[in-house]
Amino acid sequence: MKYRNVWPIDEKGGKEPAGWKGWPYGKKFALVLTHDVDTSEGQSKCLELMKIDEDMGFRSSFNFVPLRYTVLPEVLSTLRQRGFEVGVHGLYHDGLYYLSKDTFLKRAARINSYLKEWGAVGYRAPSMYHKLDWFHELEIEYDASTFDTDPFEPHSVGVGTIFPFFVKDPVAPRGYVELPYTLPQDFSLFILMQKKNIEIWKQKLEWVAKRGGMALINTHPDYMNFCGSKSLEVYPVQLYEEFLKHVKDRYTGQYWHALPMDVARFWKNNY
Repeated sequence: MKYRNVWPIDEKGGKEPAGWKGWPYGKKFALVLTHDVDTSEGQSKCLELMKIDEDMGFRSSFNFVPLRYTVLPEVLSTLRQRGFEVGVHGLYHDGLYYLSKDTFLKRAARINSYLKEWGAVGYRAPSMYHKLDWFHELEIEYDASTFDTDPFEPHSVGVGTIFPFFVKDPVAPRGYVELPYTLPQDFSLFILMQKKNIEIWKQKLEWVAKRGGMALINTHPDYMNFCGSKSLEVYPVQLYEEFLKHVKDRYTGQYWHALPMDVARFWKNNY
């Protein structure tokens, strides 16, 4: 494979950050579950996916696109009431945020209004297109628009670490925590590559755990098949369930499982 030296594992990304003191409660690594809800079809599956996480003893974040489809208040309230997190995933899920700084600032104002309305503190850019220095205009505690290594993304430059890091504003006393995803996205594995098992997830998770990093996964209800569809644009949700079961069985007692906002607050307060 062309990228086998940097994907799914780039060894350079396993280096501990300066001053590293470890995760809460002496845990070996951190586990963070996130879901991007790209379409209204994905939104219609959110509560089913929530139940899967919940039944396995996990909590996760769901990131919604407010101007691409009508985000249902009852979905947001149910998620929050059950201990899940809600975030903003751009406005339209297009790549036009960076045509100019003026364009970004206008969109940032709208994004900030949804962050406030939803009580959200986290952001993820559509298709992971990002300009981290511009994100200081967002009223966020964390961003999750990057990855340690992923040559299959449109904007494929990785941040080269499996740990969070703080992005300080050079001209103002503010900043936010960056949370890169460190396990390959479900879309890449099961839709683009047509993988039929979770061996790559297992391989990467084992490597992240050994190096004491953050195992952050990003999956999409849009591409999960809950009802036996034959479409090539979905994959069996049982693969995601198998991943959760593998985490519980293989790594019992070893991981700090937390919502993205809790990881960001821990990082800001300690690093």
